[in-house]
Amino acid sequence: MADFAYVAIDARGRERRGHLNAANDGAARATLAARRLHVVRIAPGAAPAKSSRGPSLLSALNARRLSAKQLTLFTRQFATISQVSPIEESLRTIARQSEQDHVRAIVARVADGVVEGRRLADAMAREPRSFPPLYRAMVSAGESSGTLPDLLERLSALLERQAEMRGKVFSALAYPVVLTLVAILVVAVLMIKVVPKVVEQFDNVGQQLPLLTRLVMGVSGFLASWWWALAILFALLAAGFALLMRREDFRLIVDGAMLRVPLLGRLIRDLHAARMARTLATMVESRLPLIDGIRLTGQTVHNRVLRKATAEITESIRAGGSLSGALGRAGVFPPLLVYLAASGETAGRLGPMLARAADYLEREFDNFTATALSMLEPAIIVVMGVVVSVIILSILLPILQLQSLIGA
Repeated sequence: MADFAYVAIDARGRERRGHLNAANDGAARATLAARRLHVVRIAPGAAPAKSSRGPSLLSALNARRLSAKQLTLFTRQFATISQVSPIEESLRTIARQSEQDHVRAIVARVADGVVEGRRLADAMAREPRSFPPLYRAMVSAGESSGTLPDLLERLSALLERQAEMRGKVFSALAYPVVLTLVAILVVAVLMIKVVPKVVEQFDNVGQQLPLLTRLVMGVSGFLASWWWALAILFALLAAGFALLMRREDFRLIVDGAMLRVPLLGRLIRDLHAARMARTLATMVESRLPLIDGIRLTGQTVHNRVLRKATAEITESIRAGGSLSGALGRAGVFPPLLVYLAASGETAGRLGPMLARAADYLEREFDNFTATALSMLEPAIIVVMGVVVSVIILSILLPILQLQSLIGA
């Protein structure tokens, strides 16, 4: 088999370029004719030679993938442009206007696959790190049903909603994390740098220092002398924990414990349930098999307990059970999702009811995070204030003691 580069005109008069493998020139022309392409030029071509000197810049770009934000933007652009342009022209347009080199390269390779005669989902399958299985399955369903533009609109709305939820999670966690880190840094500076210099002034007083001052001095001296050992110990513990997390049994125990944490467990369950309901609603409204949607959604879940529950739901439905019954038996999903899924199955409106469940769970997440933050932020400030007050008091007590001795 030889590689042939061709330039052809399709039935709509558009120029098509690409490569194909064929036994000879005649077989290549016959293949193009079967695709309803009029050959303008065809000649033997050669695939780019692979270098044995290590990865090139192009291969480094090829190794990168579309981030979640870039995939969301690509889908929205594709959904909009494909309304008025053919698929390959839409892809070429998106590739030309992209500012990132790796995004341009990935989209261009997908466009090349379409030009070569592949289905869009198959062309995206050549970039599995950029286009996940769930994404490709929905694109394939849109191609098969002839509703690709409409499905791309639903898919872009789904990705935009997921991006919005990720943004809310980041916003909810950013301020408490930054506040906590600043508090730890301030206390560390006080204990390692400030307290030793101030308290050493009382070494020659000849009086026993207050208990609180001695305790703070002891902690301060330990931190000042052994902070590097504590840093190494923390790094070793973190590395050991990371290695243990690679074991499935240990990861299952940790993820189960996280779900039992009062506030964090509810947050994780609600986020997973909202995402699952939103994805399944989109797939049901797009006439996609429900069982495939659950299976593919389960692959994106990071919590092993929830992933295991999702796999059990898939097996239950495959055995002939209902979605609501499987959700209820799993025991890790909000009761509202189970009730609305049952109502949707009974009324034949599963998609809209799952969408309503997702809306409700997302609103609950917003209210929950707002309430939790309103309690967490003052708690961090109070704890930091107490710690700083204890340090300041340990410095003031010897001064007050000296004043009382002088006055006596």
